[in-house]
Order: sequence, then C-alpha cells, then structure tokens
Amino acid sequence: MKKSTLTLSLSAVLAAGVIAASASAQSAGEASSALAMAPQTVKKGDADNAFVVAGKFSEPNGETMYRRVCAACHMPDAKGVSTGAGFFPALAGNKKLAASGYPLYVLTHGMNGMPPLGQQMSDQQVADVVNYVRTSFGNKYKDKVKPEDVKAVR
Repeated sequence: MKKSTLTLSLSAVLAAGVIAASASAQSAGEASSALAMAPQTVKKGDADNAFVVAGKFSEPNGETMYRRVCAACHMPDAKGVSTGAGFFPALAGNKKLAASGYPLYVLTHGMNGMPPLGQQMSDQQVADVVNYVRTSFGNKYKDKVKPEDVKAVR
C-alpha cells in the first residue's frame, strides 16, 4: 500500500471515529435531557439510578449487590470467565469460599486483578454479598458472615 493511500485510509478512520464520538455525545446529551425531564420513579439502588452515593454502593441486599456489581465480571451465573481479554474466577462451586474469611478478605482488600470493592460497601453489604455467594450457585456454605466479621477484616 502506498504511503498516500495509507494516510488517506487512516484519515478516513479517524474522521469516522470523530463523527461517531460526536453523535454519541449528542445522543447522550439528549438522553440526559430527556431523563432530567422524565418523572423520577426509580428507587434507591435501581440500575437506572446512581448506585454509588457518597462513595458507597446503595444496593439493599446481597443478591442485588451481586447482580449489579459482581456479575459484571464473575457473570450472572457465577461461572466466571477464563478466555478472552480477562480472567475472572468462577464463584459457582468454588471451594475457596468454604473459609468465610477468604471472600471477605478479597472483597475488602482486593486480590490479583480484583479491586477492593468492599471499600465502597458497608459492613452489612459486604456480609450480605458474601453470604449470598456462599449460599448460591451450587455453594452450600451455611456459616453466616456478620458485619462484625467484616469490621475485623478491614
């Protein structure tokens, strides 16, 4: 490919990107305006509402927290992802969850690529999401984590 053709092709790609970004920004502005004028019927913690308030998640229980925060990486079925651009371990049937301190530590301090998301949760929310994961997706760990346990791990 000649240099002039390559430059022309690159310019066309960049121009298309600028046009797409402009259109996206315009439609986002229109959506934002429409949302501002729409009646506010969402409840605190709804996906359509800001779910981080004053630096903390607002999800009301462990299942909702998992669906709205954790499932983005660990998947809705908690089977994780082991191919593609990232590795997110399965939580379904994960024997590491047998020790309640393990998910507490990972959630509050982070590990490998997992950020310390528990820092944006109350002690109750951390306990709720850990208990939910440890009793769902084929996991049957019955010993409950309490907010006091979370406080001790922080």
